[in-house]
Amino acid sequence: MTLSSRAARCSRSGITALTAALALTLSGCATAAGSSSASRDPNTREWVQLFNGRDLSGWTPKFTKRPLGENYNNTFRAEDGLLKVRYDQWSGWNGEYGHLFYKDPYSYYLLAAEYRFVGGQVTGAPASLAWALRNNGLMLHAQAPETMTQDQDFPISIEVQLLGGLANGRPRSTANLCTPGTNFVRNDSLITAHCVNSSSQTYEGDQWVRVEVMMLGDSIVKHVVNGDTVMTYDKPQMGGGNASPLMPGIMQPGKLLDRGYITIQAESAEIDFRKIEILNLEGCTDPRARNYKTYIVKSNAAMCVY
Repeated sequence: MTLSSRAARCSRSGITALTAALALTLSGCATAAGSSSASRDPNTREWVQLFNGRDLSGWTPKFTKRPLGENYNNTFRAEDGLLKVRYDQWSGWNGEYGHLFYKDPYSYYLLAAEYRFVGGQVTGAPASLAWALRNNGLMLHAQAPETMTQDQDFPISIEVQLLGGLANGRPRSTANLCTPGTNFVRNDSLITAHCVNSSSQTYEGDQWVRVEVMMLGDSIVKHVVNGDTVMTYDKPQMGGGNASPLMPGIMQPGKLLDRGYITIQAESAEIDFRKIEILNLEGCTDPRARNYKTYIVKSNAAMCVY
């Protein structure tokens, strides 16, 4: 069923906030507020654009072996209304994985990103980096950038792995799950595998793909690609490897991740993002408040405006 066809069925009567949140990525029952009157409608989704289409305001880069804040080789760019990852100013590769951190942490939310792969891979990419061709990721519930060591490769986080097809006739799903410094639970079992494929189709060429991720604190996580749910799991938590070297004491195996930062990767492949937006599912649930929203999952009275 498409997003538009589900829209006609959208209703909050007789369902809980959690059930509504589980349906958010599949319903399309409300859109971003376009006016002050629309924003007062408790059923209208108020999406916030994390990328403003003009510059990288609100974002901070961190590259392996480089200090926090250095946009190494001008890799992350805002051009032509797009957030771009480019490698045309690189002359080689020495493990400088990049991550672009958004300024605010979130806990309960729906994140949407529209992306396409363009070009190829960094000049001089070794054969051992073949896995990173047409490969990017959204790192969610990530550790704070200032808690990363200078030489750290990946932040402790839940990675929604974005992959493009390689035009070789082989399936290559997107919105997979990878786990740098983390584990997760599925069907009541702790999963320690580093990467697990989603059930998505393969997206070849430079077509635009919309990925949505619902994060409900330290409980349910859902990946959606172009309106289709492709993966669900729960209880993201610290553990495992694939994130190093870490500051002493920062790894706490088994500690549930209930919030964190949103990060865009740069790991040798070129990619465009035309939209990165978030719907906060933590907020005011008091109907008397001006900013009361029916879709809120995590009630926070301090966010109410009267």
